[in-house]
Amino acid sequence: MLLWFLLTAISLLFVAADIRSTPASPVLKWGFILLTAYTGPVGAFLYVLGCREPLPGLHERYVATRWRQVLGSTMHCVAGDGVGILTGAVVASLFHLTRRTDVGLEYVLGFAFGWTIFQALFMRRMAGGSYGGALASAFFPELLSMNCLMAGMVPAKPLAMASIPASRDPSEPSFWFIMSMALLVGFITAYPMNWWLVSRHMKHGMITVRPSDESAEHEAPMSMRDNHSPNEQSGGIQESSKHPMDSDAKVVSRSMLTWMTLLSFAVFGFGLMIAHIFGGL
Repeated sequence: MLLWFLLTAISLLFVAADIRSTPASPVLKWGFILLTAYTGPVGAFLYVLGCREPLPGLHERYVATRWRQVLGSTMHCVAGDGVGILTGAVVASLFHLTRRTDVGLEYVLGFAFGWTIFQALFMRRMAGGSYGGALASAFFPELLSMNCLMAGMVPAKPLAMASIPASRDPSEPSFWFIMSMALLVGFITAYPMNWWLVSRHMKHGMITVRPSDESAEHEAPMSMRDNHSPNEQSGGIQESSKHPMDSDAKVVSRSMLTWMTLLSFAVFGFGLMIAHIFGGL
């Protein structure tokens, strides 16, 4: 664990310093910093492999591949939800809540923070600047992604804590190590659902942001323009990447959305079942 925390500190310093020069959306920059704080060298590796501009002017094309777009979407989910989940875990430990109450609190706080802050508030420009519109358009994407994230976290946490003494105490390093590993497992289980959400334009992927005087030199290739909405300019900044939340989400039928919502709850339920059988939830 000492080695892990040391590598996490080094990784976090690297990402926080290096990402300043990456032409990505500010919310994605903060997301990668949070992800690295949660997952240490894994988060730093994902940043370098999935978002860091390899050469000047190539960010748009570099992040245009589907798996990198999905990486950005999943990272955004885990970064935002993780703040609420960690808060819930600490509160549950301090007040000695039952394990089931702990799970419920983590779910509610994780979803609330991810939906109202990281998705709706920070990304409201994609819904025309309306916070209410952003809340409406982000609800189901956040719900589906959150269910799959928790499906991985819920069994991973009790299974690990059962084998490490004193790991339920936030003052112990083992608590934070296990929460870090659980969030990493949650990232993996949330990735497939985010692939579906990004492919249906219900969630954004990586977003390139450049000063307006640079954007003309680095426009995305024509092959990408079917998946990207026109560039928007505000305050000397131009964004080029996906901006589809309200309008593009309409291509998903109500019946399909219903089935995917039920699937996400089924996946979450499967995670709960594993935690109950093997983790004593």
